[in-house]
Amino acid sequence: MTGSTDRFTAALERNKEWAAKVSKEQPELFPKLATGQQPEILWIGCSDSRCPETSLLGLNPGDVFVHRNIANVLHAGDLSSGAVVEYAVRHLLVNHIVLCGHTSCGGVAAAMGNKQLGILDPWLMPLRQIREQNLALLQSLSPEKAMLKLVELNVQEGVKMLKQKNVVLEAIHERGLQVHALIYDVGSGVLRELHTDETEEAIKARLTSFKTDI
Repeated sequence: MTGSTDRFTAALERNKEWAAKVSKEQPELFPKLATGQQPEILWIGCSDSRCPETSLLGLNPGDVFVHRNIANVLHAGDLSSGAVVEYAVRHLLVNHIVLCGHTSCGGVAAAMGNKQLGILDPWLMPLRQIREQNLALLQSLSPEKAMLKLVELNVQEGVKMLKQKNVVLEAIHERGLQVHALIYDVGSGVLRELHTDETEEAIKARLTSFKTDI
């Protein structure tokens, strides 16, 4: 307990050192942030402590609007992620949405298992559904590769869901909003982009099915 308290106290001290260092190197940053935010990126990622978006992107406070949850899962009816997307796209006018999964994801590992997990069971349901839909493929791979494949499939499914949101569809077609699928390798610190190219037919089908008007 004492060690944990000491670590927290040390972290608070490092905050003061960090704030002083940033203020010296970028004296305009904190005064500018005090007046509002204009992030270019909405980052939707995993709550995992190894995946700090601003740090791994080499960016500053104010550059990234963030939503994180267990295994970066997107539920159609989740008000938390839905509100973040709505605010970021409609009011902050971000130019990029990033959905990022990562290697060695505990949530994905849990979905690949068959143990009861309490409150995590309904949260991880989309991952189990993706597992069911791709069971033959996943079973044909080694455990490590199957884990990574489910990470990728989860991100791709999340991107598909994002593009079904009317606020996102509007921004894509009216001002060129871009949606990106990324995988973060926690063992190397490197991001990798997944291809999310679509046919013209698929784009038209999505617009017909999900685009709504006021």
